[in-house]
Formats: sequence, C-alpha cells, structure tokens
Amino acid sequence: METTGISLTTVVLFAPLVGFIILLLMKNEERIKWTALTTSLITFFLSFVLLLDFEKEAGMQFEHIAKWIPSANIYYHVGIDGISIWLVLLTTFIMPIAIVSSFTAIKERVRLYYAFMLLLETAMLGVFVAQDLFLFYIFWELTLVPMYFLIGIWGGDARIYAAVKFFLYTMAGSILMLIAILYLGNKAGSFDVVQISQMVRDGSLTFSTTTGRLLFVGFFMAFAIKVPIWPLHSWLPDAHVQAPTAGSVILAGVLLKLGTYGLVRFNLFFFPEASADFAPYIAVLAVIGIIYGAWVSYAQTDVKKLVAYSSVSHLGFVVLGIFALNSAGVQGAILQMVNHGISTGGLFLLVGMLYERRHTKAIDAFGGIWKVMPIFSGIALIVSLSSMGLPGMNGFVGEFTILLGSAGSEVLSLWFTALAAAGVILAAIYILFMFNKVFMGPVDKKENQELVDLSWSKNWTELAALIPILIMIFVIGLYPRPFFELMDASVSQVTQMIDATVIAGR
Repeated sequence: METTGISLTTVVLFAPLVGFIILLLMKNEERIKWTALTTSLITFFLSFVLLLDFEKEAGMQFEHIAKWIPSANIYYHVGIDGISIWLVLLTTFIMPIAIVSSFTAIKERVRLYYAFMLLLETAMLGVFVAQDLFLFYIFWELTLVPMYFLIGIWGGDARIYAAVKFFLYTMAGSILMLIAILYLGNKAGSFDVVQISQMVRDGSLTFSTTTGRLLFVGFFMAFAIKVPIWPLHSWLPDAHVQAPTAGSVILAGVLLKLGTYGLVRFNLFFFPEASADFAPYIAVLAVIGIIYGAWVSYAQTDVKKLVAYSSVSHLGFVVLGIFALNSAGVQGAILQMVNHGISTGGLFLLVGMLYERRHTKAIDAFGGIWKVMPIFSGIALIVSLSSMGLPGMNGFVGEFTILLGSAGSEVLSLWFTALAAAGVILAAIYILFMFNKVFMGPVDKKENQELVDLSWSKNWTELAALIPILIMIFVIGLYPRPFFELMDASVSQVTQMIDATVIAGR
C-alpha cells in the first residue's frame, strides 16, 4: 500500500507550514507580511499545477501513501479527486486574498497573526486531501486552533464569547464523529477512506440498518454544525461579526465548506442506504435554512450580520443539492461551495473596507455611497448580484444546477424545489434592500462625504484583493464547463453506487 516519492499533493499541503516556520524566525513586520503573501501565492501556483495535470477520471490522483502507525493500520495517505480538486483550489485562491487584505488592517501581533493564517491554510488543505480517517480527524481538529485565536485576539468587542462558542459547538460535534470513526475503523480493519469506500461499493463492508444510521448521524452532526445547517447555526453570526475581516473571508470562503465536503466524502460514500433514508428529513432542514436565513438577513441592521445570515441560506442550497442524491444535485452543490466562497468572501471584504473607513457596520450609518465611492460601489454591485444568483455570474450556475438536481431527485418531493426557488427570490430582496440602503439615495451624513474610493495609489491592497474575486465571478458564470467536467467522474461514482444499492432496490 505504500508509495515511493513525495507527491505534489504533499508539497501543496505542507508549503504553508514551511512559511509558518519561517515566520516564527522573523521579526521585521513588513517582511513578515510579504513572506506570508509569497508563501500563499506559491501554494496557489503549486495547486494550479495540480489542476493542469488533473485527469478527468474517477479515483484518487497524486496520491502519497506512507506508513505512520502500522500497529493501528494508520497511514499517511493523501490524494485528490474530482470532488476535492476545486475545494483545494478554492482554499489556495482565498488565502492570498485574505492575507493581502490584512496588510493595513492588522497592526498588533503581526507575526503571530500571519503565522496562524498559514497554519490554518495547511489544516484546511489537510481536510480536503486526507484519505485516512485518523489523519482527516487531526486536520479537522487543527482548523479550530488558529481560527479560535484569530477571532479571540484580533476580533471585535465580544471576541472571546464568539471564539469560545465557535470552539465548543464544533468540538461537541467532533466527539460524535470520533466515536463513529473508531467504530468504522475497527469494523473495516482499516482507516483508509478509499479502501472503506471500495468495501462499501463491493458489499464486503455492510452495516445493520440501525448501526448504519447511528454511524451516519455521528458523522452528520459534526458536519452539520460546521456547515452550519439550521438549527445548529447560532455560532456562525457571532463568529462572523466578531472576526477580523480576513477571518470572516476564510470562515465563509473555506471553513464552512469542510462540513459540506464531509457530507459528500463520508456520509454519501460510506452510508448510501442511510443517506437515502435521511435525505427527505435533511432536505427539510436545508429548505428551512434557505428561507430562515434569507428572512433573518432582511431583518438585520448590521451589514456584516446580514452577510453572515445569508451564508445559512446559501449553504442550505448546497445541502439540498447533496441530498438530492443525483449527479446534477451533487455537482451543483460542489460548484456552489466554490461560488459561495468567492461571492460571500467578496462581500465580507467589502464590508471590512467600509468598516476601516467608518468604524461602524450599521446599515443606517451609510447611504449615497455610490456618489462618493463609484469604483467601490460598482464592484459591490457586481458581487451583490453574484451572491443573489444573477444569470451570467457564478451564483446562478450553481443554484440552477442544484434546483435541477432537486427537481429530478428520486428521494425528494418537488415541493423542496419549489420552496428553495422561493429562497432565490428572498435572496434578491434582502441583498437589494441592503444595497439600496448603503449605496443609493442622498449622502445625508457628513462622515460619508469624505470617504475615500478605491485607488491603486492610495491603497493597492484593496483592489488586489477584489480583482481576483471579480474575475472568477464571470469565469464561472460564463464558462462553467471545465468545473463540471473535472468533477463528473467522481460524482457519478457515488451517485451510481447510491442508485445501485438503494434507489433501484426500493
């Protein structure tokens, strides 16, 4: 089972950790910033090489397998497939944006801040590439530590409360998953994800109905809290509001996707029968989340909290697509994970830039911003339209494919699709409401008359963070074909298994 040589996956995984170690040895703040940015850009370049060499076929690629704890049959096993490739690219794409957006915002404990950012990148990449359950769990738990400190040290006034709440919620779900992992590893005689998935496919690993459902719930609770699925979402608005801007960008852009990725990689692959049994009930929670998140967003007076609650709504679509249990639904869900990271990450960047100028996040504190900051407002309009799913932009492609999968699902009622479609209308309402209040109308507050627009000469880091977001909004919106092509074989593998073992047998 052991492979020789170090794969590019391992290089990508540990490149940020090398930067982390280098930062610990540095003292000059300006060099620390540039070293962190350079490390994240090198990691992105290496991950892009992975993409260029990636083949359109099912199964793991760029694998690296080495003995780790032989007595427990635990291996260092990493690799990527069509399900994880785009999430790896999303992680390496978002991190340089988050780092460059911090150049002027973070003024205290600079070395520690950027060190935590790079450690967090390695932890998130580890979740997406780990193909051993023990290794996966280590990276899963590791993501908590840097994000806890990013919120707790550089966050807002209630940062300690938000950080502890985030940590405890996620930790509680993780305990259930750990129990499920221990049972599953003993039952299968291996913690290898690929091997367990193959055993489930060929029928050599089976569970009683009760055991399968309990194991499903063990994994599901950990992932549902991380997503978060309604009603397990209450930690999210607090974490977003208190986190520094870059923390919110990473939290929305990547960290929440660890949960939705886990639902696909583990719940669908390991427990196809339980997935089909629970699909209608989980879809109910997803649809409630879509409607609830949109409704509560509309009621917010804090623009950052509005964007935070919008994540509950958007990720409800992702969960609905996953549990449509067909190729269209799952592919739409994976693409929408990427889309949400880009669009909502962009919104948090914009909110952070406004906060740096006005030191308030109250919607009523603004008004008429377009007249004072036309470039900033134009970019904000594009990102807002992307978030609400306007055709021609990335959000539309993902939501349409999810609704297509939901409508054609063998396990879900058409009512789920109808209610989710209503959520699209609600998204347009709360986003346009926010945009109208902040950007349109007269400039009736003196503080807003002196706001400084985006400019390369005055603060190049803001445009450097926003331009890649704008490019990807239109790339995915206008030409999504490559994104679907690379994930098609891997997604078909799991949906065909569900069709063969579950739906066809009913």
